[in-house]
Amino acid sequence: MAIDLTAFRALSFDCYGTLIDWETGIAAVLTPWAREQGLHHDQDQLLAAYGEHEAVAETHTPAPVYPDVLAEAFRRTGASLGRPVSDAWARRLADSVPQWPAFPDSADALARLAAHYRLIVVSNVHRDGFAGSNEQLRGDFAAIITAEDVGGYKPGDAHFRALDAALSGLGVARGELLHVAQSLFHDHVPAKRHGLPSVWINRRHDRPGWGATPEPGEQFTYDLEFPSMAAFADAAGRAFDR
Repeated sequence: MAIDLTAFRALSFDCYGTLIDWETGIAAVLTPWAREQGLHHDQDQLLAAYGEHEAVAETHTPAPVYPDVLAEAFRRTGASLGRPVSDAWARRLADSVPQWPAFPDSADALARLAAHYRLIVVSNVHRDGFAGSNEQLRGDFAAIITAEDVGGYKPGDAHFRALDAALSGLGVARGELLHVAQSLFHDHVPAKRHGLPSVWINRRHDRPGWGATPEPGEQFTYDLEFPSMAAFADAAGRAFDR
């Protein structure tokens, strides 16, 4: 192992893509819309188109809460594909966050990791959306940092500045924090910028392409890679058992 997992006291998590299966949640709206519009794109093609536009919407309009970003990204996706997105379809995606499914291993992995670490969420979402998601995750989080709290979206720096402030309140030194995330674009790029060690949960390890996450355009690093949260929790358990 490149790092000692027992050297850390806290884990900060991205949520959507890492703990919650946002691609399945988004595709549950995009796919029937595309069918209604006579498009023959498969799920990965729709997600790739959508992901680029969500990143643009977050950059160009950082203040709106996440449901408004989802609606705007959907409209931009439709325009790029030459098809309209009605207000009803846009609202359907905007309101869908609490229904996005958790990955099957997330709740159990979080419970196991909580035996060894303080858990923190650092997410591009609004407070109500995460509250709905946490009904599935049942996570015991010491701090929750959302885009609504910081007024901006990753891969910007606002979440990570807020994370530093949260650590001092929890009595955790910065060197005792490990960041855990799926998205290289949203999380591992800024984690490198802020000098944080990180773990890549490579949820798409068995599928080609980037899915709903844009390809990273800046340098990134990660210290460990696992295909799932279960595999990461297993590794942490073994490390502490030793």
